[in-house]
Amino acid sequence: MSTPTRNKRQDLIGIVTSRSGDKSIKVTVPFKVPHPRYQKIINRKTVVHVHDEKNEAGLGDKVEIMETRPISRLKRWRLVSIIEKAVTASAAITEADVAATVPTKTAKPASADEAKA
Repeated sequence: MSTPTRNKRQDLIGIVTSRSGDKSIKVTVPFKVPHPRYQKIINRKTVVHVHDEKNEAGLGDKVEIMETRPISRLKRWRLVSIIEKAVTASAAITEADVAATVPTKTAKPASADEAKA
């Protein structure tokens, strides 16, 4: 007797655009489609509500999501993995950048008379 297999579920890759609540994120999935008459390629997007069990995805992260059973009124997708973390402002600043921005002491004139001269 063979083990039953799960049906093939749709996988998508998108960008996290909102952390709307606890264990919930919004993911924007971009796609391209030709115009019906003029055949020019048009950029479209779909926004889906995704269940993030561990609250691990952040804004701007590139994530893989999978179709699943209804979890709430809007959530029909769940987070599979984080493909690429977004670069945050704190992560972009390195120690070398901080050292370069620290001002150095400059020689000041001893008196106001020397400053005019």
